[in-house]
Amino acid sequence: MAELIVRTAGESHGPAVVALVEGFPAGVPVDTDRINADLARRQGGYGRGGRMQIESDTVEVLAGVRRGHTLPGPVVLVVRNRDSRLEEAPEVTRPRPGHADLAGALKYLDPDMRSILERASARETAGRVAAGGLAKGLLAAFGIDVAAWVTRIGNVTAADVPAAVAEAVRGRDASEVACPDAAATKAMMAAIDAARDAGDTLGGVVRCTATGVPAGLGSHTQWTRKLDGRLARAVMSIQAIKGVEIGLGFEAAARPGSAVHDAIAYDASQAEGPAAGFVRPTNRAGGIEGGISNGAPIVLSAAMKPIATLKNPLPSVNLATRQAEDATYERSDVCAVPAASVVVEAVVATELAAALVQRFGGDSLAAMQAACDAWRRAARNL
Repeated sequence: MAELIVRTAGESHGPAVVALVEGFPAGVPVDTDRINADLARRQGGYGRGGRMQIESDTVEVLAGVRRGHTLPGPVVLVVRNRDSRLEEAPEVTRPRPGHADLAGALKYLDPDMRSILERASARETAGRVAAGGLAKGLLAAFGIDVAAWVTRIGNVTAADVPAAVAEAVRGRDASEVACPDAAATKAMMAAIDAARDAGDTLGGVVRCTATGVPAGLGSHTQWTRKLDGRLARAVMSIQAIKGVEIGLGFEAAARPGSAVHDAIAYDASQAEGPAAGFVRPTNRAGGIEGGISNGAPIVLSAAMKPIATLKNPLPSVNLATRQAEDATYERSDVCAVPAASVVVEAVVATELAAALVQRFGGDSLAAMQAACDAWRRAARNL
């Protein structure tokens, strides 16, 4: 079975962040401008800190691409760090509550938590965004589009988000906090300002939607292959993400079954669509049933906790002396939820691309498209 795997390497203040993409099909167009646009969006957003004023992220393709298309074999993507000072960076002996500092020190028995925080840093996600941009090129060849935006920052929740994904994306791109609701955008920015003045930080919620996903991705046969579980794991692995919902999510627990499950109908005019003509008046399941995509848009939400590096640090303990001291303060953001929305979008795209490769084979784009076309013909005659 074909398998697409993404690995990253690199430290926050090392020379670069690297993404190694294995199992990617040959012949897929690679649009570095699109990848760079995603990297720029990841750097942006109201509430970001000084680090983003130093970096200017662009992708370098070191292997696996020739004449704008992927080759058979691994693809290597590199994002250089301008703020490269790993050797000179000071030791960290006062762990920050909410970070990997202390847990990592106890795991690796290293009292200098610099060795932990450099890799635990969200700077690692630059590599995943680059890999996600590569994955989007594969998805686009199958008519699949992935988009994410912010629906909440702190206690401010968007109330007016367009139902149409394209319209929501236009609103998102016009917002400094990646929120399609203009009124909520202003309130979110004010909340970020208030948190900054208080030396505090804010979290929020990201919504991600994938349209055009064909039915049949994922599998019910093994728990490791369930698409909803795979997506939840991918999104939950993003730094500071503490919760993932698919479709109604936790709301489903409060409703009766008749208000949770999606009725099924058939529309012959949509027989060429991702569900072979089987349509739903609602999408409470978020496009996944039994661990398998059902042809409806895949919809998930991710909750991001406030960043753990506080300008007014919480109490901690100095590992060198065992004495009570305030936690270390490292230059950081007040709110990174808009940036997180770009990362969510990237990892969802990557996981869907991996599921697509498993479903239709992964040697080449042409072979995958032929297999997908054959499935579509068969599904219409089910």
